Amino acid sequence: MEKNAKIYVAGHRGMVGSAICRKLKENGYHNLITRTSSELDLRNQQAVFDFMAEEKPDYIFLAAAKVGGIQANNTYRADFLYENLMIESNIIHAAYLNKVTKLMFLGSSCIYPKMATQPLKEEYLLTGPLEHTNEPYAIAKIAGIKLCEAYRDQYGCNFISVMPTNLYGYNDNYDLNNSHVLPALIRKFHEAKVNSFSEVIVWGTGSPMREFLFADDLAEACLYLMENYNERELVNIGTGEDISIKDLALLVKEVIGFEGGLVFDSTKPDGTPRKLMDVSKLHNTGFKHKVELREGIALAYEDFKKKHVSENVSEAQKV
Repeated sequence: MEKNAKIYVAGHRGMVGSAICRKLKENGYHNLITRTSSELDLRNQQAVFDFMAEEKPDYIFLAAAKVGGIQANNTYRADFLYENLMIESNIIHAAYLNKVTKLMFLGSSCIYPKMATQPLKEEYLLTGPLEHTNEPYAIAKIAGIKLCEAYRDQYGCNFISVMPTNLYGYNDNYDLNNSHVLPALIRKFHEAKVNSFSEVIVWGTGSPMREFLFADDLAEACLYLMENYNERELVNIGTGEDISIKDLALLVKEVIGFEGGLVFDSTKPDGTPRKLMDVSKLHNTGFKHKVELREGIALAYEDFKKKHVSENVSEAQKV
């Protein structure tokens, strides 16, 4: 990409989009286009077409999506399917119409079959049934991948897809009702520590295995692939290492300094038994993550405390 290229980051206020914006600016890309959801409803086709025709971006990072954890995915199944289909369809088609030089679509590791052989290779896509709890979200992401492939096949568009593993980091969502497991654990242990609780309840049995990537490492990988990768096939982005939810909870407990006990609520769903990405394709290009899990949790916790304290101060000022 040229340093003065016009780059649209869709979803710039989210954890992933904000990390991509930071990484672009660090690397000398300052001609960035962003819109908040109140300024541009990405579910509105005409609004997206008008925006794209006016701005004419050269490159697009499609990081905008409706996201959430197991509970949110399973509760708002129609919303997750409809809204994500609309967002990606509108942007990808508008990118084609306006001759965007290159587009990167960010998917999710949940696109792979629930019982797929581990680690998950890119070619395992569509080889078996999906995990039920997040099937609508996964189907929407699969549709995005196939849209990129179809526009490349029919029109020659340089649209690529990347599949991040589970992410965490700065600007994460810590709402206990719809956040992912790691930020939810950070909040639970923090509140337990502050309130001197004797124990923390963790959803599920603790046995599922998960892989976690710091969002700034994802952003660096995305920029690297945007600059160097131009193939049809999707690319997994992760660490190639996983950890059980139980051991993750113990690690978060240690980083935060909570001294109470752990209780696993086996009445709550575990989700997919294991999700580990095969990242050999990414590693073979020369890229590897930098932030290890313990360090990343500590960085995320500091970010959480800054926002958590400011939220509490703000609420206190309203009283």
